[in-house]
Amino acid sequence: MNDGKELVLSSQTKALWERRERELYAWAKRDKRKKKDKHTVMLESFMVDAELYPVLSQLRRMQMTTEFSCAGVSLQDDPLDHSLYAYITLHTSEQTEAFVRFAAGYMKHRLLVSYEPARKRYDLSSFFIGHNRSFCLLMQRCTELYEQALTAKS
Repeated sequence: MNDGKELVLSSQTKALWERRERELYAWAKRDKRKKKDKHTVMLESFMVDAELYPVLSQLRRMQMTTEFSCAGVSLQDDPLDHSLYAYITLHTSEQTEAFVRFAAGYMKHRLLVSYEPARKRYDLSSFFIGHNRSFCLLMQRCTELYEQALTAKS
């Protein structure tokens, strides 16, 4: 029985989970000096991370509803507690489920996919700690390829 908890849908190897745990430990111990201010832009009526703006715009064009996204910290977070991982939260729909399958196949072990049944939403995040920029770039390429595949089917 699920009892509404988050389900991890991606399948990384034990060695990758151990690597992630080491990265998390190292990240927690590391001095987290602010390198630059967070850069945000408006997407419809929401402030979003500039690095995820292209992805979020494309997902919305493809009629997938995003709820949260972050390429590092949110505006409310302490600047010293930042850049753990980047993520995108998507509401469940047929389009979203197809995109999540595509993204999991494209990004493979680099993508952590979880699902919250109670809230009916997926979280797509960088499996590796501190790989925010590469996650944003990979998600951008993934959404571009997915949109091309949809266009080719039409």
